[in-house]
Amino acid sequence: MSSEGTDRTNMRAPSAQSHTRNTQGVSSFDFLKAILLVLFVGALAWAYQSIQPPPPKTVGSPDGAAVTAPRIKLRDGRHLAYKEHGIHRDEAKFKIIYIHGFDSSMLDSPFPFFLSPALVDELRIYTVSFDRPGYGESDPDPNRSPRSIALDVEELADGLGLGPNFYVFGLSMGGEITWACLQYIPHRLAGAALVAPAINYWWRNLPGDITREAFSLMYPADQWSLRVAHYAPWLTYWWNTQKWFPISNVIAGNPIIFSRQDMEVLSKLGFVSPNRGYTRQQGEYESLHRDLNVGFSGWEFDPLDLKDPFPNKNGSVHLWHGDEDRFVPVKLQSYIASRLPWISYHEISGSGHLLPLVEGMTDKIIKSLLVGE
Repeated sequence: MSSEGTDRTNMRAPSAQSHTRNTQGVSSFDFLKAILLVLFVGALAWAYQSIQPPPPKTVGSPDGAAVTAPRIKLRDGRHLAYKEHGIHRDEAKFKIIYIHGFDSSMLDSPFPFFLSPALVDELRIYTVSFDRPGYGESDPDPNRSPRSIALDVEELADGLGLGPNFYVFGLSMGGEITWACLQYIPHRLAGAALVAPAINYWWRNLPGDITREAFSLMYPADQWSLRVAHYAPWLTYWWNTQKWFPISNVIAGNPIIFSRQDMEVLSKLGFVSPNRGYTRQQGEYESLHRDLNVGFSGWEFDPLDLKDPFPNKNGSVHLWHGDEDRFVPVKLQSYIASRLPWISYHEISGSGHLLPLVEGMTDKIIKSLLVGE
């Protein structure tokens, strides 16, 4: 009897041990799955957080800088900061709106420094520069586009009472907005100057072979910044703040992007970006990163489809570019000019991207725009 009971006990023992091992195995596997799930969710949360830009430090808000410049209020409630120079607008014969480039502001207008006072007095020239949305002291615009900024230009002109027609002068990425002005408000323009205008490499009418060649002339870091802005704009903030790969040379302030003449000009002037703090004070996302997304997104129009805005020869459009520009390769610029014969194209030998800062060049550009010299 006891022997039989012992046998039953011995038979149950391996079964119990096996059950214990299985329970331990299942528990270990469940624990491992839980750990992996937590790590995966944590990685997703980290990735999501890393691509989210911080809120803007809007000027005039508790977290932002104080408003120091005059501003006009736009129809949608935003404010646009501006700065005037030259002859008073009510007495001027020619009125020019300056559109600044990337990582720049209204304070960087070349007119108060490089447009000769004698020419200003002779031709009775008034100029106004403004901060594009998100730059300096102009409110951010989450919906900004080439079209919206062109309409901001029109509202600025009306808010200041510049009359039915005015001139625009766009430098670098401000040149892209000048294309938008030619598309959306041509009836308001008396003339336009595009100076070293940036090119969106995804405009549909650009030939693939020339575009690829021009794109390849850019530094790889700049190529990737533009690719991200075009194909994955939601990653632009992360890309330009991460430390694993080189970011845009312009954002990083890398002098390798300047040509020989650019460096000579900057050396003579003694500065590179004197107003960088002001320019970026509302946050790099609202100023720089969103600007990249706007400039290199899929546009609603292609400048190569534009028609002559002055068929009656009552105005003119000029495009100026240095043949040693390292920001915007000249090859595509000359192609665009060849496709738009109504544009007066000026290619400057030995010059880089900073054309208006070269001695005498701003006077030359303005004379050609206003009086055809």
